[in-house]
Amino acid sequence: MLPAAVTYDDLAAAFEWRIPPQYNIGVDVCDKWADGSGRLALICETHEGHATRYTFDELKSLSDRFANALRDSGVKKGDRVGIFLAQSVETALAHVAVYKCGAIAVPLFALFGPDALQYRLSDSGAVALVTDLGGAQKIASVRASLTDLRTIFCVDVDDADPALQVQSFWRALNGSAAAFKSEATSADDPAVIIYTSGTTGKPKGALLAHRVLLGHLPGVEMPQAFFPTNATLMWTPADWAWIGGLFDVLLPAWHHGVTVLARRFEKFDGVAAFDLMQRHGVTHAFLPPTALKMMRAVDRPERWQLSLRAVASGGESLGAELIAWGQRALGVTINEFYGQTECNVVVGSCATLFEPRPGSMGKAVPGHRVAIVDAAGQAVPRGEPGNIAIQAPDPVMFLGYWRNEAATRDKFRGDWLLTGDMGVMDAEGYIRFVGRDDDVITSAGYRIGPAPIEDCLLRHPAVRMAAVVGAPDAQRTEIVTAFVVLNPGHEANDALAQTLQQHVKTHLAAHEYPRTIHFLEALPMTATGKVIRRELRERVSPQG
Repeated sequence: MLPAAVTYDDLAAAFEWRIPPQYNIGVDVCDKWADGSGRLALICETHEGHATRYTFDELKSLSDRFANALRDSGVKKGDRVGIFLAQSVETALAHVAVYKCGAIAVPLFALFGPDALQYRLSDSGAVALVTDLGGAQKIASVRASLTDLRTIFCVDVDDADPALQVQSFWRALNGSAAAFKSEATSADDPAVIIYTSGTTGKPKGALLAHRVLLGHLPGVEMPQAFFPTNATLMWTPADWAWIGGLFDVLLPAWHHGVTVLARRFEKFDGVAAFDLMQRHGVTHAFLPPTALKMMRAVDRPERWQLSLRAVASGGESLGAELIAWGQRALGVTINEFYGQTECNVVVGSCATLFEPRPGSMGKAVPGHRVAIVDAAGQAVPRGEPGNIAIQAPDPVMFLGYWRNEAATRDKFRGDWLLTGDMGVMDAEGYIRFVGRDDDVITSAGYRIGPAPIEDCLLRHPAVRMAAVVGAPDAQRTEIVTAFVVLNPGHEANDALAQTLQQHVKTHLAAHEYPRTIHFLEALPMTATGKVIRRELRERVSPQG
């Protein structure tokens, strides 16, 4: 959707939305490419390294059959269907089939436990679920409470299992009619519910319309160096249950007819990631900050001959250190993007249009009006901190929180959607992420964002990962407190803590150095790889 342009200003001036009244994600990403040409859609690699390839023609045939299987099981337009699988052909087929049916997909992260599953399936009122044997066993312990759930399709059983109350995904698919007429859906019809990470309070279900894929395209294309230019294969380690894996990689790639590589590691490994990208010739990747930090710890990345043309990252601010490492190790400038489940990829950088600025996420993606506003929704002057906000209407913006009108209303101030993230916009439109509204540290009258301190700590060779929070302090209100994971070969002790404190004082600011440093084996993370700062704050609270 992005027009050709030499400068950001030219791009923004030339861009216009083209959202058709009738639109269906499943038809768009699959059926339009199933023209008998055998165009390659998906490469699925197993943990053992065995790769299976699927064409768009095959995916159309298989997804049509599974759509009929869903219809035969009673799924109708507007019904919710859970998809509880890791990256796989079955995951992709389930999504495409659900969209073709006009039903609503509910992606579920493959590592969720019974409590997380019970909450999401119950809250969404899912009537069907697609999962594997391990998932079915987790569901068994909470099945009695899921009164809406009628059918479970299991991908790795050959026949129905009465004990687990599941039927075979593939038997149902192969036994269904081949011809399927996709539901006529409008661009504003609901397509998917993605539950928020739950870093603050219970997860909420963000209800997204079919148009959300079209709304994503500019925010994917710009950080991916005008994707699909030079694109032959796209990959992410991010689970397709999350908006970053599903709507920043799988579905945008298929919208453009670009092949996707499916290979998610049970436990991410930097060496394996380099090896995978080299073997398959990955040209475009979305690598979350946590993955990049783990890859940064790999010795001699020049060992691999990579084919990368673009790498994008989002979820947390990268900082100058990771940007510089990416140029050396990956051969590209990592472009950052910013958004959230409710309104994704609305800010981004693009090294082919403008030089990245350390600490900046980039500029507003063309098509989105992004501003820094106060608590009342009024724009603040350039250079002053405030809430990052996006103006409605916007094609990528959610329809609302599922069955939670109060939370939906609270998300807006007038026609501005408040992200809950603090930021600053400079005179040239660059936006700097300061932190979550509740992450900003108030210390001795200063308002301090954790991101610059974390970036500074990462520049020290002893530090592998770092997270910064505010700890209550009677004199200063709060003090800066750091939690640090060390690289191998470094010993956690008072001397190193003092060294790191001096490092921040010297390279960042004297008032921002961490007065307390805690060394951990690992940081608490959400399933999407974001640091759960709430847990860290609880550790340093008076009751912690």
